[in-house]
Amino acid sequence: MTQAAASATYSAGSKGYGPSAPGNFAIPAPNTYRPDFTTPDGELDWRRQLDFAFDLIDAQSTGSLAACLVEPILSSGGVIEPPVGYFAALHDKCRERGMLLILDEAQTGLCRTGTWYAFERDGIVPDILTLSKTLGAGLPLAAVVTSAEIEREAYERGFLFFTTHVADPLVAAVGNTVIDVLVRDGLDARARALGDLLRQGLWDIADRHAVVGDVRGRGLLAGVELVVDRETKESSSELGARVTRRCLELGLHTNIAQLPGMGGVLRIAPALTVTEDELALGLDILDRVIGTASATR
Repeated sequence: MTQAAASATYSAGSKGYGPSAPGNFAIPAPNTYRPDFTTPDGELDWRRQLDFAFDLIDAQSTGSLAACLVEPILSSGGVIEPPVGYFAALHDKCRERGMLLILDEAQTGLCRTGTWYAFERDGIVPDILTLSKTLGAGLPLAAVVTSAEIEREAYERGFLFFTTHVADPLVAAVGNTVIDVLVRDGLDARARALGDLLRQGLWDIADRHAVVGDVRGRGLLAGVELVVDRETKESSSELGARVTRRCLELGLHTNIAQLPGMGGVLRIAPALTVTEDELALGLDILDRVIGTASATR
């Protein structure tokens, strides 16, 4: 929502706003459903894509690159999950250039994806980790986590960050309680198990309705991409809007990402305490709505 933050991505917030903040570069997202760099068999060639992206960055850089900031799963960008191996390669790219790797786990962190942090799948550890959303259980609480070494160097260089509500006791107590509950109730394992049920239900819907082009995600974070034609992957903003509107009428609040080039990706992230019955009800409503949308498109 600020120029500096918007400059970290081209997914939205750039067109019509003029030049991005100086010193910012963005790399393409490794979208396996809509690949730009492909292998001979048409699959996403993410290694070539990543090499190309950093070749472009190196050509524009003075050689003093600071950090790379990414989401382990691009949530607002359409629930795009980079392939296994991508983040290890990205980590190497950063190390080669003396850059820090910053992972934004505001949406994926704290058990959402079936592990405490989404980066665990890839066997890496970021230099800086950002958390929010789940951490505050509805209250505005965020955290920046880093190593003692990086914190000490930032302090020695005189780095200053302060807001009025740093260390407010109420939200800090809530954050501590959230962590206690996540541990006590094993919500990472619960998200894994319920996530499997959720995705199976979504694939069942895809089997019945051709407007579902792709189902993706991990744990209790799922994306359903709606298309007009599965072969061409032609999208339709109107289709996504119609599904969203009808779901709300039937009591299911849905969130759909409608970015340029995407007809609509339903972002599904139920509460970590959701029950199997609630998931079944949501899937049933979604099935009926998508069926109606398929018949009327």
